[in-house]
Amino acid sequence: MTYIVNDKCIKCKYTDCVEVCPVDCFYEGENMLVIHPDECIDCGVCEPECPAGAILPDTEEGADKWVEFNQKYAEIWPNITVKIDPPPDAADWDGKEGKIEYFSEKPGSGS
Repeated sequence: MTYIVNDKCIKCKYTDCVEVCPVDCFYEGENMLVIHPDECIDCGVCEPECPAGAILPDTEEGADKWVEFNQKYAEIWPNITVKIDPPPDAADWDGKEGKIEYFSEKPGSGS
């Protein structure tokens, strides 16, 4: 099992999760974070830290596509190990539906 970040993170990009991760397996795109599935030790400490509810175990229904997504972008994006401020408009995007479709060309690296 591993944990994944889904599209609820897009444009919210809260980094509370990064601060508690014991193995530094988060990677940062312009608009979201991902977890490297091969580095995650399945401890679960990050899940309750996400204010947007964007972190889930890969056993959740529909998580398969997110495992692939996280794997792909964790190989490209830089590692993030410290908490940073969320984007100024994070609260405006928090809870919005359809963010992955809205940012479908490059969900984590620009609009």
